[in-house]
Amino acid sequence: MISLNEYIRAAPKCELHVHLEGTIRPATLLQLALRNRVDLPYTTVDELREWFKFTDFHHFIEVYIAITRCLLTSEDFELIVHEYGAELARQNVRYAEITFSPSNHRWINGVNEDVFFTGISRGRKAVLAEFGVEINWVFDLVRNAHPHNEKMDYVTQLAIDGMGDGVVAIGLGGLETGYPPEPFERWFDQALAAGLHSAPHAGELAGPESIWGAIRALKAERLGHGVRAIEDPNLVAYLSENQIPIEVNPNSNICLGVFDRIGNHPLRRLYEAGVIVTVNSDDPPLFNTTMNQEAQLLTDVFRFGVDQVDEILLNGVRHSFLNAER
Repeated sequence: MISLNEYIRAAPKCELHVHLEGTIRPATLLQLALRNRVDLPYTTVDELREWFKFTDFHHFIEVYIAITRCLLTSEDFELIVHEYGAELARQNVRYAEITFSPSNHRWINGVNEDVFFTGISRGRKAVLAEFGVEINWVFDLVRNAHPHNEKMDYVTQLAIDGMGDGVVAIGLGGLETGYPPEPFERWFDQALAAGLHSAPHAGELAGPESIWGAIRALKAERLGHGVRAIEDPNLVAYLSENQIPIEVNPNSNICLGVFDRIGNHPLRRLYEAGVIVTVNSDDPPLFNTTMNQEAQLLTDVFRFGVDQVDEILLNGVRHSFLNAER
């Protein structure tokens, strides 16, 4: 008989909340920096591995921008998708909806869609052919770029144009505090009218008001994070009654100080209140985690039994944006 943790590692899984740029490992970043002649603060894998360790949100953004600056060619983007596809296969993740931030590459690096979309599309096809892992995309608006409407227009239209190449949803990422969801309503309306889904971040570094805004203004079908709903019993009841899933990233929440320790994380309380929860990894190397490690918290920390673990893992499939047949 295998243990529950062995079962979790072997079970087919779905990842709904992970950022492509946040999947890059230190060794790959060094490879990209060398071939693109980009200066990094450190020059060895060990030094970069230490630099990747989360200290605070400012440091996290510093690392994230450095990663972005190292992605210059279609081959770079293809490489990072292929490498993460191999990692998904290793963890028995069969399907992933990966968040990607086009405006960062266009405005930070001057890399246009012909370069990055070509690369991620080639990587996506290779991952399916080689590993049998299916990837779709959530293109996100970077909220702290507001009111730079040109960036919002660009990402929204690019997401709509990319629907035939795996873009299934529009998201809202970036710095949540000080950037509520409501100003982004018109871009979400445009995307939804074209047939995309709504999957904004809300309820991570801002509280329940951010979640209410995402639901009311952005017509959120699924919430990135959403864990601070626990602060508002009426919101918890609303999420439960309306079956709006949340994408929970426990280790990310602890690193970012959303909760002070894993024992205080509300995943189990939200589950017991009827909220649909999924588990995900967010930015695995930056938070020193994997999808399997996040899933193992279900039994190691939250004390769920096998039936509940099955339910939560299957929530990732049931509440993905795959069509019913898939």
